[in-house]
This record gives sequence, C-alpha cells and structure tokens, in this order.
Amino acid sequence: MASDPHRRNILIGLAGGTGAGKTLVAQSIAQDLGSDSVLLIEQDSYYKDLQHIPLGERENRNFDHPDAFDRDLLRTQLEALLAGREVDMPSYDMRTHTRLGEPRRVRGRRIMILDGLLVLEDPALRHLMDIKIYVDADPDIRFIRRLKRDLTERGRTLDQVIRQYESTVRPMHLQFVEPSKRYADLVIPEGGYNFVAIDLLKTKVRSLLADSR
Repeated sequence: MASDPHRRNILIGLAGGTGAGKTLVAQSIAQDLGSDSVLLIEQDSYYKDLQHIPLGERENRNFDHPDAFDRDLLRTQLEALLAGREVDMPSYDMRTHTRLGEPRRVRGRRIMILDGLLVLEDPALRHLMDIKIYVDADPDIRFIRRLKRDLTERGRTLDQVIRQYESTVRPMHLQFVEPSKRYADLVIPEGGYNFVAIDLLKTKVRSLLADSR
C-alpha cells in the first residue's frame, strides 16, 4: 500500500486475465462513486507503438508479455496523476496496434482505477497502489468473452483469435498474470457479477476517501 502522507488521490489496481470482467468492476465503482471523482486508466493505452513494423507482422507480436507495454511512461504518468497534475495520456488503436495521433489530456482525480492484465505484475506499479484487486474467472468463460470481443470490436477473424490465444495469451497468463494474484488484497471471482465483493471494495474505497480528507 502506498504510504505518502501528502497524497490525497487513491489508486486502485485492477488485474486479471483476459475476459475476466475487470472493466465491469471498474465501471461499477465509477458509477457508484460518481464519474466526476473517478478516473479510469487502461493499461492497454500504454502498449508500445508498432507503427514501424509492417501491418501484416504486427498481429504476430506478443501483446501479453510485460515488455509489450511502455511501463516507464505509465509509471511516470501515474505519479503525476496521483499528485493531481495533468498528463497527455496516449490513445491506442487495437485494430492497427498503433498509437493515435492525439493524446488525451487528463488530470488526476480523487479515485483512479488502473485496469489491465499485468498491473499487479510490475513491482513499481504495485508500490503506487492503495488497493490491489485481482478479478478471477474460469478459463473457458474468459476465452468465450475474449472471442466475442475480438470478433465484434477489434476486427479479428476466428482463426486469428484462436491462434493468438494458443500461442501467447494462455502461456503468458500462466507465466505472468495468474501468479500476480498473490499480490492482491482482494480476489473477486466472477468479475463484475460478484456484487458482494464489489460492495466490500466500495466500502473500503469510501473509508480511504474519508481518511484522506
């Protein structure tokens, strides 16, 4: 847990495998506590720009390894946001695996939720977090959710999704994502549908907010 007594903003790290329901949990917290006081940050926004690689080769890269992310930029911007400053947050196009031209100007808010596969894997990121959450779900459920998402939102073919899952998504989950569960303060089975666990999490966040005033 972060220990800076001068910091008022609160960072929640929300990790878990692909399709586990991380986004549902984050949105539930934001909706309940008020979107004006909650900033949602996606680790996916910090994928490294692959514009220098031919388009046909980009999909063969390993997007589930920690080195796929610009971790230094993410850490630096989180530190600024936690201090209440503004940053130019990158925007990433998952269809082309490139950063969009215009970053998004954002300012730190009282509650910030960092959502991503590997946010608990990185010790430097964990050090900044007030609450560390791991969202869990059965592998078959997670694969089905990923399949539906990639087909409808990211323009993938069925063969592309299956090949990527077998070659990198599943092996990297076992090597990096699943082991990061040990660092969680709270494990939420069934993702956004575990209302009891989410209510407990919201109660903890309200307690931290009260203490930081």
